[in-house]
Amino acid sequence: MAPLIALLGGFAVLRLLGLIAVDGLDAWQPAVRGALALMFVTTGVPHFVPAFRRGFVAMIPPVLPRPELLVTLTGVLELAGAVGLLVPPLAPYAAVGLALLMLAMFPANVHAARHGGALRGKPVTPLPARTAMQVLFVAAAVAAAV
Repeated sequence: MAPLIALLGGFAVLRLLGLIAVDGLDAWQPAVRGALALMFVTTGVPHFVPAFRRGFVAMIPPVLPRPELLVTLTGVLELAGAVGLLVPPLAPYAAVGLALLMLAMFPANVHAARHGGALRGKPVTPLPARTAMQVLFVAAAVAAAV
C-alpha cells in the first residue's frame, strides 16, 4: 500500500506545488515523474533493509536462480530509475525501463500472493488489488515516458 500512497500522494503534492509556486512542476508530467521517483525510492530502499529483504527473497519464484542477487538487482534498478526520472533528458528512458521492470517483476508478486508471502510478518497485498495497482503503476510510467 505504501507505493500507492507514495504515487498518489506524491502526485497530489507535486501538482499542487506546481499550481501555486514551482514553475517546473506546473504540468502533469513532471508531477507524475516526481511521484514515480518517490514511489520507486519507497520500493527500492527496502530491498536493502534486512527485515524487508528476507520477504522479497522469499517472493522470488523457485524456478528463478539466485533470488538474493535478483532482489539486489531490482533494488538497484528501482533506485537508478528513480534518479533517471528526475533528469529530464533521461526521464522518458527511465520511465520505459521502469515499466518493463514492473512487468518483469509481476510474476514474483503473483507467486507471493498465491503462496502466502509476507513482508515483515504481514501478508502481501492480495492478487486482485495488487494487479489493479500494478496496472496503475505501469500506466503512470508509460504516461511519464511520453
